[in-house]
Amino acid sequence: MTERIDQAWLSSASLQGLLKLLSEDGGQARIAGGAVRNALLDQPISDVDIATTLIPSDVTERLVAAGHKCVATGIDHGTVTAIVDADSYEVTTLRQDVETDGRHAKVVYGTSWEADARRRDLTINALYLEADGTVVDPLGGMPDVLSGTVRFIDDAEMRIREDYLRILRFFRFFAWYGSFRPDAEGLKACTRLKDGLEQLSAERIWLELSKLFDAPDPGRAVLWMRQTGVLSQVLPESEKWGIDAMPRLVEAERARHWPVDALIRLMAILPPMEERVIELSARLKLPNKVRDRLLRWSRTPEPNALMKRNAFFRWAYWQDQQAVLDRLQLVAVRDDENSKKYHRQYKWLMRWQRPGYPLRGRDLIAAGLEPGPDMAVQLKNLEQIWIDSDFALSREELLKQFAESDPKK
Repeated sequence: MTERIDQAWLSSASLQGLLKLLSEDGGQARIAGGAVRNALLDQPISDVDIATTLIPSDVTERLVAAGHKCVATGIDHGTVTAIVDADSYEVTTLRQDVETDGRHAKVVYGTSWEADARRRDLTINALYLEADGTVVDPLGGMPDVLSGTVRFIDDAEMRIREDYLRILRFFRFFAWYGSFRPDAEGLKACTRLKDGLEQLSAERIWLELSKLFDAPDPGRAVLWMRQTGVLSQVLPESEKWGIDAMPRLVEAERARHWPVDALIRLMAILPPMEERVIELSARLKLPNKVRDRLLRWSRTPEPNALMKRNAFFRWAYWQDQQAVLDRLQLVAVRDDENSKKYHRQYKWLMRWQRPGYPLRGRDLIAAGLEPGPDMAVQLKNLEQIWIDSDFALSREELLKQFAESDPKK
C-alpha cells in the first residue's frame, strides 16, 4: 500500500509552485529527508528541503525566469536556495559519492533517486515526498521511522568511514527519534571507529552535541555514548563525573515545566570546575556566549537550601542570576532531601528582579567626599548596608548614613 501524507504545510502555494516549476520539461523534484520523516511522525517541520534531477545551473535558470530569487548558498555541494513568495527552500541536485576521506566527499550529479538515497547516512533520512503527498521510499526507511529504529544505510562501518561525524549523528537521531535501543551493528561500528572523531573540526562536533542535548530526552543516547566510549572521546571532561543526573533532569523539566535547555543538559554531565570548563571551551572552540555561561556557572557557589527568602535574595544579589538558576536546577535533581527547597528558591529567583543600587559616586561627591580610592570603599560599605536592609533604604537614607559615619563631619 502506498503511503500518502495530507498535511497543511504541503499545500503551501510557494512549495507547490516550486515543485511544479522544477518538474516541468523532463525535470523531477521531491521533498527530501527530515520534512518527510517528521511528517510521518506528525512532528513539527522547520525546514523543507527539495531534491531534484536538475543541475544547479538549470535550477537557477528556471527560478530566475519565473521571477524568483536564487542564492548560491552551497553550490559546491549542488545546493541553491530558492526564495519563492518570501519562503526559502534549499534545492539540491541528486548526487552520488565517488570518493570520501572521512570528512569530505567528492560527488557527481545524477538522476537516480536510489543512488541519492544510498549516499545518505540513516534509513530514516532517505525518504522523499511527491507534490501530491505520495511517500517515495527507495530503501525501506519508512518502517524504521514508524518503529523508532535508527540504523545506518547498508554497511554501518562503510557509512561512518565516509564521514566520521555520522557517529554523532547516529546518537543525535536516536535521541530525537529512537525507541528501545540503537541498532546493534551501528553501536558496534561506532565503538570500533570512534577514534575517527579526532579528524573532525571542533565546530562540527559542538554543533552535533548541541543538537543532541536539545532533544526531548537525550538521556538514553548519552548512556549509549558512554558505554561505547564515544562520550569520553568527544567530552573527556565528563569522565569520572557520571551521567546519572541527566534522566532526573529531564524528568524534572517535564514535572516542573522547566524549559528545555541544551546547556543545562551539558552541565548535568560536567563537574562544576572552572579548569574543566576552560579546557572544554578551548578544545571545542565554543561560542563566546556558551563559554561565558559555562564559566559563570562553574564559578558560582552552590546555594544553601536552608536560606529563607530575604537571605536568599541578599546572597543572590552578588551572583550572576543565570548562573544561580543553572546551579539550582542541577542541585534540585541531585539532592533528594532538599529538592523542594531548591525548587522553591528557583521559583523565587525567576520572579525576582535584581534591584538597582540607588547611590552613585557623584552623590558622595555632592555630600562632600573628595574623589579618590576612599570613594569606592564608601560606596561598597553603603551598598552592603542597603542590602542588609533588604534593599529598602532610599538614596536619601543612605546619604544620611554616610553623613553620620563620616569622621570629617
